[in-house]
Amino acid sequence: MVDPKTVLWGQTIAYTFYCLAIMAVVAWFAYKVTRKGKEKPFPPALFWAFFALLVVLGVSLHIVTHETIPWKALDLERHKIAADREFEIAIVGHEFRLPARPMVIREGETVRFTVTSDDLTYGFGLFRPDSSMLFQMQVLPGHVNDILWRFDRPGRYTLRSTEYSGWKGLRMIVPDAVEVVE
Repeated sequence: MVDPKTVLWGQTIAYTFYCLAIMAVVAWFAYKVTRKGKEKPFPPALFWAFFALLVVLGVSLHIVTHETIPWKALDLERHKIAADREFEIAIVGHEFRLPARPMVIREGETVRFTVTSDDLTYGFGLFRPDSSMLFQMQVLPGHVNDILWRFDRPGRYTLRSTEYSGWKGLRMIVPDAVEVVE
């Protein structure tokens, strides 16, 4: 699976150039419309041609970036994917109740985390050692909340609540909760 950091960096560059193109066209149009003098009026067909070009570029950019999202197949095909390992986790009174610590996963395994809460809405986020997020989901009380993830890099990951659940939720951090081994 492609590293989400790589995908995010690529999308940031692509969308930045797209936004700069839009701003340049708007600035050019504003300049041409507000100029005084004996120039020919701005041809509306030219404006609409640029507008159509930006629409086509924008839709194409969305389609291309949609295909680069590494976890898309896991979400769309999850009913066909059997997890190699499953962990059931409960959140009770602002505390993660883990089946093991650390939860050991082999590199390349697909894992299903099933997380339940009986009191509040919490977040379930796994973070890399540099504090960047690997994935997260919202945990709603009274519902089965699960996420499927394929781990393709060894390392240790920290578990954090990513949803505001009151002032006690600030301390919902479990360092090295997951260890991915070769």
